[in-house]
Amino acid sequence: MTQLRVHGLDVSYFTGKLEAYLRAKGLAYELVEMDTRSFRRCARITGVAQMPQLELPDGRWLTDSTQIIAHFEREAPGKAIYPDDPAVRFIADLLEDFGDEWLWRPAMYYRWSFEPDARRVSDRLACSMTRDVPLPVVLRRWLIRSRQRRCFLQGDGVNRATTSAIEAVYIEVLDAMQTALSSRPFLMGERPTQADFGFFGSMFRHFASDPTPAAMMRKRSPKVLEWVDRLWNLTPDQFVDRSMPDTLCSGLDCLLGLACEDYLPYLDANEKAYEAGELQVSWQSRNIEFSTAVNPYRVWCLQQLRSQYQTMDGAGRAKVGDWLPSFGGAGGGIAVSLLRQAVGPKALALTVPPWTAASSRARTEGVLNSHWRRNHPFHH
Repeated sequence: MTQLRVHGLDVSYFTGKLEAYLRAKGLAYELVEMDTRSFRRCARITGVAQMPQLELPDGRWLTDSTQIIAHFEREAPGKAIYPDDPAVRFIADLLEDFGDEWLWRPAMYYRWSFEPDARRVSDRLACSMTRDVPLPVVLRRWLIRSRQRRCFLQGDGVNRATTSAIEAVYIEVLDAMQTALSSRPFLMGERPTQADFGFFGSMFRHFASDPTPAAMMRKRSPKVLEWVDRLWNLTPDQFVDRSMPDTLCSGLDCLLGLACEDYLPYLDANEKAYEAGELQVSWQSRNIEFSTAVNPYRVWCLQQLRSQYQTMDGAGRAKVGDWLPSFGGAGGGIAVSLLRQAVGPKALALTVPPWTAASSRARTEGVLNSHWRRNHPFHH
C-alpha cells in the first residue's frame, strides 16, 4: 500500500470532514467503502467502533478526525491549517469542536425525521454499509431507518418537545456562518483553519446533501453553500501563499456566541454528570429541557479545551478573555469561568487513542473504548 486508505462511507459526517482535510493538504488517499464486516474488522484493529478510520502505508491506524488532523499537522506541517497565534488557535479549536459535536443532533434530526431525506440515505446505506447482510434490500432499508431513528433520534433527546430547539440550532448556525463568510472565503480569514473543517462534516455530507436542510441552505445562506463547494475543491496551491489569521476577524460574534451560550454549558453539565457517575445528563437549550446519555468523548473535549486555555501564557488568556465576553455577552463570561475550572479526576483518566499499531493495544484499552462505543458510535 503506497497511499492512505480512508475506511468510511460517502454519506458519513466525519468521513467527509477527513476527506476534505486530506484533499486540502494534497495527501493522496483511497476511500474504502465500509460494510458491516469491515466495520467490525477495523474495530478489532483499533479498539474503537467508529468511522472513519485511517490506515497508513506503514501499517499504523489513526482514529478520530480531530486527532488525525493533529497528527498530520505535526508530521506534515507544510500547508498548515493551525493558526500560529495561541489565542487564535484556541478560538479555532473551540469552533472546530463546536461544529463537530453540536451539529451532530440537528444533522441526524433532518436526515432521519423527514421522509425524502431518510429514503435517500437508507437506500444508500442498504447498498453500502449493509450490502453484506443476507437480507432483501427492502428489509435492510427498514432496519437501517429503525436503527438510526432509535439511536440518533430517540436515543439523543429528539422528541416533539425538543424539535423546535434542534431546528433553531441549524438555522442560527446557518445565519451566523452566512455573516462570517460574507466578506472572506473561510470562517477565520483568507486561509482555512480547523474551524472550517469542524463545520464541514455536517454542512457537506448532511445539510448540503439531504433534501430538506439543503433547500433551506440554498434559500437562506448561499454563502455557506458556496463555502462548501470551495472547501471540497480546495488544493494546497490555493491557500499556501495566504496569511494565517493572527487575530479575530469581524463577523464571528454570533457563531462564537452560540458556542459560549449553548455548547460550553452543555459540556459542563455533561462533565459534572460523568464525574458523579450518572448515566444521563439533563440540560437546557433555548429554555427547553433535554435529557441525553452522558458522553465520555465530550468530557474529553472539554478537558482538551480547558487544558489548552490554562497552558496559554497570560497574554494569550487575556486575548481570549477579551474576545469571548464580547462574543455572546454573559455567555462568554460563563465560558471563561468554565475554562478556568480544574479538570475532574475521572475526566483526567480519559484518553483517546489517536492511533494504534496492533490489535494488542486495542485489547489493553478495551474497557474505555467499549464505553466510547456505547455513547459515540459510528463517527469521528
